Amino acid sequence: MKKKLIVVLVAIFISSFFNACKSSNKELAQRSSAKQAVTKLPNIVIIYADDLGYGDLSSYGATEISTPNIDNLANNGVRFTNGYASSSTCTPSRYALLTGSYPWRNKNAHILPGTAPLLISTTQSTMPKMLQSKGYYTGVVGKWHLGLGDGNIDWNKHITPSPNEVGFDYSFIMAATQDRVPTVYIKNGTVENLDPNDPIEVSYRKNFEGEPTALTNPEMVKMKWHHGHNNSIVNGIPRIGFMKGGKAAKWKDETMAKTFLAQAQNFVKNEKDKPFFLYYALQQPHVPRTPSPEFVGKSGMGPRGDVILEADWCVGQFIQTLKEQNLLDNTLIIFSSDNGPVLNDGYYDDAVEKLGKHKPWGPFRGGKYSLFEAGTHVPFFTYWKGKIKPATSDALICQTDIFSSLSSLVNSPITGPDSENLLNVLLGNSNQGRKELVVEATRRTAYKQGSWVLIPPHNGAKVIGGVNIETGNSKEYQLYNLKEDIGERNNLAKSHPEKLKEMLAAYKAIRGDEQKPHKKNSQKKPTKNSHS
Repeated sequence: MKKKLIVVLVAIFISSFFNACKSSNKELAQRSSAKQAVTKLPNIVIIYADDLGYGDLSSYGATEISTPNIDNLANNGVRFTNGYASSSTCTPSRYALLTGSYPWRNKNAHILPGTAPLLISTTQSTMPKMLQSKGYYTGVVGKWHLGLGDGNIDWNKHITPSPNEVGFDYSFIMAATQDRVPTVYIKNGTVENLDPNDPIEVSYRKNFEGEPTALTNPEMVKMKWHHGHNNSIVNGIPRIGFMKGGKAAKWKDETMAKTFLAQAQNFVKNEKDKPFFLYYALQQPHVPRTPSPEFVGKSGMGPRGDVILEADWCVGQFIQTLKEQNLLDNTLIIFSSDNGPVLNDGYYDDAVEKLGKHKPWGPFRGGKYSLFEAGTHVPFFTYWKGKIKPATSDALICQTDIFSSLSSLVNSPITGPDSENLLNVLLGNSNQGRKELVVEATRRTAYKQGSWVLIPPHNGAKVIGGVNIETGNSKEYQLYNLKEDIGERNNLAKSHPEKLKEMLAAYKAIRGDEQKPHKKNSQKKPTKNSHS
């Protein structure tokens, strides 16, 4: 009887033990699933404006213009007050963003013509390549301006290398800038809507026989050029460079913003079931400023103000798409601008005359093309619904740092050579940014350390082309303390010789002996290929 009782008890114990194991395994599986849900790779979107100044957004202090959609992201994310582009012109900044490398390390990283070869080597580490290696589907929509092909492009055939060869699975771009030829969209290396019976020819050296230009046929121009934009006329707008053919493929300037927006929205909809990275490169407020009809006159500040409002609308529409696709909770958004603002950048468009009290440069001095603060001190913020708490950060951060920070986010060992891992800063968990930074402007460089700025001597004009863009050039060393002199008006180089010596030594440690004046940078006036 006792033996039977023992057998029964053992059976009950074994049964209970196995039931407990099943329950435990089920609980572990649930925990594992929850962990996977928490650690799921987030979608990543970089929205990159073109020539948008620190003071062009109401979230950064603008009072004469309202940008509610961008503000909603900035004010509900980490809004950086000390965020920088790597350069005060666009090609170098875009190169640095995607490679994590200072642009001045690449001698070819300057403002490129539309026929330039691809600036990024196909063997080079890039942000999209890094993300591809972690399972991301990657895309670029909008302005490219990093060169295409090998420098001898046949625009009527498949173009390679292109963005698709440096890490992007999908690309829908314009080759260079809106004011440069070729004025066509390029999808995955092929010109969109090209008629083979009307082949495209492009040159930056000489015009094609019989083709009208702003100089030979001024009556065809609907937007008057001021400087540097008097070559081929497309849609009544004179451009930089010469183009023949491709009539069916030419874009319509007034619908460009909506065209790029639709491409960005479709990318999100098509790739929503896998982690994706989208580099959404807006063309606003770069020249020529061509708002769609519903935005014409809306700002009261002329086309420049109008296209900023249009850009804000585009951002709002794009965010709405993320919401509709239930993606906003798992999407990290980074917003910035490639360089500071410029008013007259080659066309008469009332940007100066209708500016009023608006200050695109904010509290800073200079602007696009300049070594002064407004050239590279730009809007910069991160947004991630439910993950990032609203905050304002004064941490020093540069767009080069995005590469290594995203590498940390997705647990990749691939980083950029000059890129610092500031993921905790981007997510608002730390206020400890980088300690020093070298910024660039038309191949000239300056050094930042904390609140101090050193601008070495550079030869050349102090103002570019008579359009009131202060270059930062001087025959003397310039030393500023932004904490006390945010407008960089009080040069402390002579009164603080020890600080100057300290800054110069730190600068040389990074830059080498390139602190010597750059004799080749005369900058007497912008050339026809000098606008980014």
